[in-house]
Amino acid sequence: MGEFWRGRRVFVTGHTGFKGSWLCLLLHRLGAEVKGYSLPPPTQPSLHDLARVGNVVASTTGDIRDHARLAKEMQAFAPDVVLHMAAQSVVLSAYEDPIETFSTNVVGTASVLNAVRSVGGRCAVVNVTTDKVYENRGWVWGYRETDALGGRDPYSSSKACAELVAKSFRESYFQVADGQAGLASARAGNVIGGGDWTPHQLIPDTVAAFARGEPVVLRNPAATRPWQHVLDCLAGYLALAEALHANPAGISGDWNFGPAEQEVQPVARVVELLAEPWGVKPAWVRDTASYPHEAMELSVSPRKANRELGWGCRLALTMSLAWTAAWYRDWQAGGDARKLCEAQIEQFIALGNGRSMPS
Repeated sequence: MGEFWRGRRVFVTGHTGFKGSWLCLLLHRLGAEVKGYSLPPPTQPSLHDLARVGNVVASTTGDIRDHARLAKEMQAFAPDVVLHMAAQSVVLSAYEDPIETFSTNVVGTASVLNAVRSVGGRCAVVNVTTDKVYENRGWVWGYRETDALGGRDPYSSSKACAELVAKSFRESYFQVADGQAGLASARAGNVIGGGDWTPHQLIPDTVAAFARGEPVVLRNPAATRPWQHVLDCLAGYLALAEALHANPAGISGDWNFGPAEQEVQPVARVVELLAEPWGVKPAWVRDTASYPHEAMELSVSPRKANRELGWGCRLALTMSLAWTAAWYRDWQAGGDARKLCEAQIEQFIALGNGRSMPS
């Protein structure tokens, strides 16, 4: 995350979401010129509004499935980098409305990639999917980029389909011999951080319960996931985009971004660690209701990104949870969401530069 981003024109879909808001603030700090295209913020409250993200990006409210409008906005902006993050991203919501999920995640991805075709000049495109695109066989070791795609539930399947769309566009339209375009897919683990109010997600549900002084109700306390801080995840996307822009032929393809193996922990452990600043005991109770299927074991191997991009998580799980708890507690105490994000971005950059963290 260096000089490459200064003055770089970056088109971000889904910029009003949790990860998109953090990404815009990070890109602004790095000196990029950002154009956002998205539906209105998906939650209330939203980090996008609280952190005044609209003040640092040129923003258009629109649906990625409105291809004519999306293509017009992208052509006018002429981006150097496109980061496609707009999606329906909640597993339980996909069970409730699978048609909307497939439409947004599959048709929407095709619309974004087709719009890129109309952009002249060198452009690096990162298609953000998920660690859930793999055919889950219950393995305790991490899935690799060469493992089979799958998806038992509508969300996972929709994102695996989006991967096939990206592969088709890469092989049909984004030939990189002329050095003009590169397309890579980023498969990230479970992301945590301050400012997330996404429904049916662990951290927002847990923080809300702790703020009431109550234990959180867990559907699957023994389920394991590859947890990582949102800034670690976004640093991976940016490392991939930078490498892709420089070497589209060598970098185009599929990439995992996740923590080291020892950081893959069960849901119950994550909640217990997060509970410490609130002092809630017990931290969780078991939900006795019935829910649709969710995988119990899930992890991805980040070795390819470690080796070829020099990327790795800067924050251990304990630190990621400490930063997350601090963000929410400071915000609940009246802190400014924008300043809280900016302070953690500065700490994160300092870690990457080998400097001591500010007090």
